[in-house]
Amino acid sequence: MNQGAERPASAAGVEIDIAVEAGDWPDETTLRGLTETAVAAAISVLGLKIDRPVELGVLFADDAQIRALNAEWRGKDKATNVLSFPAFPSTGQGEVPPMLGDIVLASETVRNEADLEGKPLDHHLTHLIVHGFLHLVGYDHENDAEAETMEEAERSILAALAIADPYAVTDENN
Repeated sequence: MNQGAERPASAAGVEIDIAVEAGDWPDETTLRGLTETAVAAAISVLGLKIDRPVELGVLFADDAQIRALNAEWRGKDKATNVLSFPAFPSTGQGEVPPMLGDIVLASETVRNEADLEGKPLDHHLTHLIVHGFLHLVGYDHENDAEAETMEEAERSILAALAIADPYAVTDENN
């Protein structure tokens, strides 16, 4: 697998710049396909109107990289599964800025979560790309009401992709 920036992909008017910097990730074609599919589904389900070129960066990293970013930008010195860095603040009007921002994913954490939760890696990765994308278009989960709104959007987008509800409680989760 080549490391570094790959050619931009496109999903429903969004030019997606994918970079694989570190970690044990699927091949670039798979990552590009998952990202394009997740973004296109999110745009469709949310009814976002994109009438000009829009850019999005997706960085596939490892736990060390995401831990450093989490410490620097959020003051949390630990790895996490996904971080989002919006290029512009959301207007809350459904408008999509010309540059959405960046989504960063951590391979070890993503793989460990998928294994622990008994989910296919591609389903979990798609969920996290959707989650990151939602942050870039103005969704958040700082309080219970915001979390429920964001989780409902995630459920709807993933359902459109025939991916099970990531928040469903099963006997295995009890």
